[in-house]
Amino acid sequence: MDLTLQTPAGRQVIERYGTSGFRVAGVIHRGPVLVFPDRTEPWVAADADTVTFESLAPVVQYGGVQILLLGLGRRMRAVPTGLRSALRAAGIILEPMDTGAACRTYNVLVAEERRVVAALLPPV
Repeated sequence: MDLTLQTPAGRQVIERYGTSGFRVAGVIHRGPVLVFPDRTEPWVAADADTVTFESLAPVVQYGGVQILLLGLGRRMRAVPTGLRSALRAAGIILEPMDTGAACRTYNVLVAEERRVVAALLPPV
């Protein structure tokens, strides 16, 4: 799927996603990724069952994140209450959803210059 939106210069935009990975700001990334407003990096989570507070440590360490969009593949799943609570204690609101919705929502929020990060699993 092709996603295009006007965003401020230097911001990461999710352009495409598929079963093998993502194209963000013109760069292809294989597998799961963390998309920050200024960079994209590989993410250690392999699937929804391996999403933990520890796997999301780079998001917490980034600082100032208000919203974490969690793309869980083809469909949304419940996340453990402990994970949601730990992120809330760090000042981060967790929004789990399917990966396509997370990509689209991220692009809109980053265009609005919101403090958002997307943690994305490929939709397999």
